[in-house]
Amino acid sequence: LYNKNIYPPYAGGGGFIMGGALAKRLHKASETLELYPIDDVFLGMCLEVLKVSPVGHEGFKTFGIVKNKNSKMNKEPCFYRSMLVVHKLLPPELLQMWDLV
Repeated sequence: LYNKNIYPPYAGGGGFIMGGALAKRLHKASETLELYPIDDVFLGMCLEVLKVSPVGHEGFKTFGIVKNKNSKMNKEPCFYRSMLVVHKLLPPELLQMWDLV
């Protein structure tokens, strides 16, 4: 489905932050491309049209977080304070995290 050897840089699933002006430009860019079935890659394809590169941020934990289950730190709100997006938490863990934060 994709005519290049590698995907363009893209924000890996689950969450990203952008300004409203960029969102409007992305909408227009998306109309120039054939829809691609992998959403985050399609976003990268649209960014490529606009010549915009995504920038990583430490607060996005798209591959999950490393926790020591015996550590008291996991029950402290400060453990989560710098995280913006966290993947791979089970529903009870999400509820616990939000209660702490």
